[in-house]
Amino acid sequence: MKTFSPRAIFFDLDGTLVDSVPDLAEAARRMLAELGEPTRTDEEVATFVGKGIPTMVERALSVGRSPVSAERLAQGVAAFMRHYEDTNGKLTRAYPGVAETLPRLRERGLKLGVVTNKAEAFIAPLLEELGLAAYFDCFIGGDTLAKKKPDPEPLWHGCELLGVTREAALMVGDSGNDALCARRAGIPVLLMTYGYNEGVAVDSEDCDGLLSSLTGLLPLLA
Repeated sequence: MKTFSPRAIFFDLDGTLVDSVPDLAEAARRMLAELGEPTRTDEEVATFVGKGIPTMVERALSVGRSPVSAERLAQGVAAFMRHYEDTNGKLTRAYPGVAETLPRLRERGLKLGVVTNKAEAFIAPLLEELGLAAYFDCFIGGDTLAKKKPDPEPLWHGCELLGVTREAALMVGDSGNDALCARRAGIPVLLMTYGYNEGVAVDSEDCDGLLSSLTGLLPLLA
């Protein structure tokens, strides 16, 4: 696998740094119950994650079921946001290797950022709950800008915030959404093999390498 010499590394959150499906699924089930809809399993919700909360809610309401109206979707999103504020961080855990690797990256003088499609309001509280927030220099959520991944704008915005060029950045994610965002941004990208990727095998995605643990990132940094 090739090596990289970044000054900044941007990480996706759900499915890359943390396994958040238990909390997302619980909030989704509470939302569905409130709306009088059939429930969903953790496994189903895992395939709905990746393109932000509105898309996840729409999938929870409609996949294998009837399409939902814009009004119904808005009700679902509002209910999910309310319930997720309560469940966020309760059952989410950092993946093995994350807590060990982040401080070692900081010791090397690297700037670190989170670029996720999760709503910005939920990012810092979740990482603070896990004791990881202090390692990061910026948090960019799916609603921070007018556009979200796979549009390149969030990564470009991250580069501006951290004062690095695109050539000096690296993206680490878990999905084709992350890979496409990085490709469009002109930034190399590595994908974790254990993430969600909307139910698609991650080894089929266009990326610069695969990692089975975040600790595997360290030997790749020149």
